[in-house]
Amino acid sequence: MKLGDWMKRCGVAIPLAMLATGCGDFWQAPTGGGTCTSNCTTATSGDFYILNAGTSPEIVGESIVSGNLTALSGSPWTLEGTPYSMAIAPNGDFLVVSTTSGVFSYPITSGELGTAVVVSTDQAYAVQVDGTDSWVLEALPGTGGVVVGAVPVNSITGAGSGTEKTAAFTISNAAVQTNKMVISPDNAHVFVPLGAGGTIAVAFNAASGSSPLGSSATVIPVENSGGLALSVAVDPSTTPRLFYIGETLGNSAGTSGGLRAFNYSSLGSGTLTQAPGSPLASGGLAPNFILPAAKGQYVYVANGAGASSAGNVTGFSITASSAATPVYTVASTTSTAAGVQPLGLAEDSTGTFVFAVGSLGSPYFDAYTFDATTTGQLDSQILSTTASSSIAIVATP
Repeated sequence: MKLGDWMKRCGVAIPLAMLATGCGDFWQAPTGGGTCTSNCTTATSGDFYILNAGTSPEIVGESIVSGNLTALSGSPWTLEGTPYSMAIAPNGDFLVVSTTSGVFSYPITSGELGTAVVVSTDQAYAVQVDGTDSWVLEALPGTGGVVVGAVPVNSITGAGSGTEKTAAFTISNAAVQTNKMVISPDNAHVFVPLGAGGTIAVAFNAASGSSPLGSSATVIPVENSGGLALSVAVDPSTTPRLFYIGETLGNSAGTSGGLRAFNYSSLGSGTLTQAPGSPLASGGLAPNFILPAAKGQYVYVANGAGASSAGNVTGFSITASSAATPVYTVASTTSTAAGVQPLGLAEDSTGTFVFAVGSLGSPYFDAYTFDATTTGQLDSQILSTTASSSIAIVATP
């Protein structure tokens, strides 16, 4: 069986290399600001950016103004090369995009992107910006494993300002997932899902300019044989409670997608501990993206269900026991329809909207609001059914 056929059968997100070979046109905001048919919001969001990997790769900048999808000044912006990943600095001053031509930073002024500056010439499959806005982190395929890089950058422009530091890790069956690297809010660990190789957590210290990356790492194997680690996320608190991994075949039965929830404090203890009930069924076959939202009250998982079936966004509540050392319980509570193979989620800076983008099916963009009566439920408000190959979305902090 060919790899592409196997991925379709198993519901795994189709890689960028496949998307970039003619799978639809790039997404653009529809004239008139998108579609809303009933109970339409009049809210206004913060700015957000969508990464498109079609025949004309671009960054599209948008915001929702009084319920209407509105392009940011200067949008769209053409990319050099086919994109892999996108991240925004925590201070909101620059956007980082990795492509087949290298890694670039775009300074942001009032939502508009400035001229791109080179961070590195690496073809990084995933990028992130650390909590001090001073390091751009990269994940690249390595020989028999993964290479994690840290490039010192100007904290205002994002331009490279020194020599890249790297750490290489040998991990069997590692396959770096595009656009899925995260850094913990306490700025202490970098996480990268590696397909059949599991998930790696690398220690990070921004203050150590000579070697900010740890030389050893924690590797979390997949829950079930044949599963793939596709996504990862960490609680938004500066004292994280949990971190999450999304895997195919990751549910307790090993038959569908699963969400695994680990106690963050157990990292480095020698024995990782999972929250009660973990792993949980994620709500589909392929948990492509995980978003802790609403200040960590909920975790949302964007699920694929095959190459032609509609996906969904499943919501999970997080509750803590009253013990001195709380026990955190994760429970599936809601499900909202999404397009085929949703690949990215983001919460806007006002906390009003959750955005979703996908690569293979209508809708290709959806803006959800939080339901007023059902806790954690997402309500679709503004969507686009224009043919798309959007692979990532980020929102300004």
